[in-house]
Amino acid sequence: MNNTFNNLVIYNGYPLSVVVAILFHIFVLSVLLYLQSNGRTDVLNLVQPSVITALFIDENPQVRNEQNRELQRLERTEQEQQRQIDAVRERAQADAAAQQRAEETERERQQALLVEREELQRLQEAQARLERERESLENQRREREVVDAERARQEEASNRARQAEEAQAAALQAARTESQLVQSATGLIQQIVQENWSRPPSARNGMRAILQIRMLPTGELVEATITQSSGDPAFDRSAENAVYRAAPFTELQQLPISIFNTNFRSLSLIFEPEDLLN
Repeated sequence: MNNTFNNLVIYNGYPLSVVVAILFHIFVLSVLLYLQSNGRTDVLNLVQPSVITALFIDENPQVRNEQNRELQRLERTEQEQQRQIDAVRERAQADAAAQQRAEETERERQQALLVEREELQRLQEAQARLERERESLENQRREREVVDAERARQEEASNRARQAEEAQAAALQAARTESQLVQSATGLIQQIVQENWSRPPSARNGMRAILQIRMLPTGELVEATITQSSGDPAFDRSAENAVYRAAPFTELQQLPISIFNTNFRSLSLIFEPEDLLN
């Protein structure tokens, strides 16, 4: 019985006082029904006991507590939702502000890129203009170099031609002078040798002797050698004696050393008695 009662209490969720009040009302109602069914209605005065009113409970405290907790939970949920909404709204506002800042930054970046692009284009145009000017100056410099090189080449060719002409004239003059000096010195040596030559009695026309003489720049005779004999020893010996008697040839000291070395260091003399009558 206790278990059933406890289960009933637990099942309905009402406290013990409420259960007792309900049972009491059921009991009173049963008595009234019983008395009414026995016909003794004349002596029965139904008077509502005050205890019934005193024991009647309008609201279940547990339900109220549950409702209060539910209300509190709903309030907390609403507050949490409101906080979430506020957070979402703040995030949305922050995102919108960030988006606006990003858009402004992007606009500024695009503007900066446009300015940089215009500056780059201006610099490129200036560089191209400078490059064209540099190429023009370089072409002008090359043209000047070509003109200067051509002028220098012409001047050098003219100088070489003039120098060649001067050298040729000097060479001709030197050759002419050298030839004159050689002829003069050679004639003088031949004259001196002729003056010192005594022809032997055996000399005849057609005889010919050639002597090779070697001398020093001072005109001194080093050696006299018969390179071609006349066939008459007396004639050859007279030619040698004439050369030795004529030496030294002091006139050779006046000659330039180059002319002496070329023409008189070794000299050939021809002896021919062509002036004889027989």
